[in-house]
Amino acid sequence: MSKKRTLVLIKPNDPADAMAGNAPLGREKDVCASLEAYNTAPDGSAVTRHGTMVLHGPGFTIEYATGHDQIMQAMVIVNNMDFAYPVLSKLCRALGWKMQDTESGQIFG
Repeated sequence: MSKKRTLVLIKPNDPADAMAGNAPLGREKDVCASLEAYNTAPDGSAVTRHGTMVLHGPGFTIEYATGHDQIMQAMVIVNNMDFAYPVLSKLCRALGWKMQDTESGQIFG
């Protein structure tokens, strides 16, 4: 079994300039609606815990903090890179997001 990999979804203000900071990913309902197109959504159970939302996608989960006007970043836990990477790569290109590896700091996508 392969090791789980943790990534962070971000939206750089200027992808060529790491010092330019990040823009919000969007409002929660807009982010969720965008991710539905990539087979990524909540599991359908009642939300019993406030503070964090978990969305399930092919080979990964996405977690983000709730209760804010805008989602600034989201954590991705990759369980199966073969399934997850093509989906994550495609959604990042379409939405103008990037992935940042939490171990190396590398930004890609």
